Amino acid sequence: MQQLTVALLQMVSFGLDQDANLKKSEEYCRRAAEKDADIALFPEMWNVGYSLQELEKQNLWQEKAIDLNDDFITRYEKLANELNMAVVITCLEKSEGKPKNTAVLIDRHGKKVLTYSKVHTCDFSLESNLTPGEDFPVAELDTKSGPVKIGLMICFDREFPESARLLMLNGSEIILTPNACTLDNNRIPQFKTRAYENAVGAAMANYAAPQINGHSVAFSGVTYNDEGKALDTCLVEAGEEEGIYTAVFDIDELRNFRKYEVWGNAYRKPRSYSKLVSTEVKEPFIRNDSRR
Repeated sequence: MQQLTVALLQMVSFGLDQDANLKKSEEYCRRAAEKDADIALFPEMWNVGYSLQELEKQNLWQEKAIDLNDDFITRYEKLANELNMAVVITCLEKSEGKPKNTAVLIDRHGKKVLTYSKVHTCDFSLESNLTPGEDFPVAELDTKSGPVKIGLMICFDREFPESARLLMLNGSEIILTPNACTLDNNRIPQFKTRAYENAVGAAMANYAAPQINGHSVAFSGVTYNDEGKALDTCLVEAGEEEGIYTAVFDIDELRNFRKYEVWGNAYRKPRSYSKLVSTEVKEPFIRNDSRR
């Protein structure tokens, strides 16, 4: 049986203190490895603790942005190799223009296999200081029990069905989602739906209270059994406190489910969807700060 264990690292950060964030999360990664995790998943923009107000107040956007070869990133490469565990580390990434909100998947051998920058930046907020990403790549991750195709999206991305849909179309079996906002009775079912409608597993790591409100969560993507009985797809939902919360995905079960069920890409009608790629916006959805 092929399984994938994802450790959701639900933490409170030390704000802009990158060294303190690194030290704390290294301990969490070691504890995740002790739980036999295949992947450790971080909250959004961990190197600066998603401290956007402080970045703006002190005008530190460029100063606190890091290159993907920075010691902060290479430390996780070494740690992943040491622990034989993949890591999805997140950061404010240095860019030619404005910085990016980036997640990097490092495999258990310490190699970067996937880099993703948030496409749906929150342009109505201080994230207008960021450069949006442009696509939704997928990578095959080597795990101890076999390869798994992994896709990434970040926080606000999950509020657009197109994000998870494109990841599914690009081959993703599991979608991993760093987060940094309140997870409530609207956003958690929304995330569950992303897994359901695309027949993918989905896991999300959030900041713990009091920084945000925790509730890191994961859904299996397998919604019905062989007899057509609806299944509880929730693998784990954390409370508000700090901790390491593990979700175990049955990859064999997911792959078998995708072979015969109706979701994902089985019965789509792309010829009817041309409006989806139109850049036209009409009332009541016109926003002056929106970037296309």
